[in-house]
Amino acid sequence: MQSKAATPQEYMETLPEDRKQAMTELRNVILKNLPNGFEETMGYGMLGYVVPHTLYPDGYHCDPKLPLPFMSIASQKNFIAVYHMGIYADKELLAWFTTQYTKFSKTKLDMGKSCIRFKKPEQIPFKLIGELVTKMKPDEWIAVYESLIKKRAR
Repeated sequence: MQSKAATPQEYMETLPEDRKQAMTELRNVILKNLPNGFEETMGYGMLGYVVPHTLYPDGYHCDPKLPLPFMSIASQKNFIAVYHMGIYADKELLAWFTTQYTKFSKTKLDMGKSCIRFKKPEQIPFKLIGELVTKMKPDEWIAVYESLIKKRAR
């Protein structure tokens, strides 16, 4: 479910009532823990957290007019999703997260490559998501991103 909201505030205002509290708490924990340099935006119909062009002028390789995406959150049809590109790109960070998840949640981890899905809002481990957000600064994400893009170009 891609939102047509133009701003993060508009996105939050248009959420279904049964998702507003969890999405507000999720957004707040991200904003509280997000390292300096990342910015909150709207992207792909979701709340996005990006490396702005002021820090990374090259932008996203798929569309250089866009800032470099790092993380997104969304209220999808059947779940709330946290998309974290660092987990997808950094095996050590993925290992840390999957190990820590069992300490914060009794539910089975429902995860794709970069997508963590929560079918029930009350099962979101907000404290763990807050810790995850702190694990990679913009310059670290840029370095990981560039190492992967350069490998692909070979």
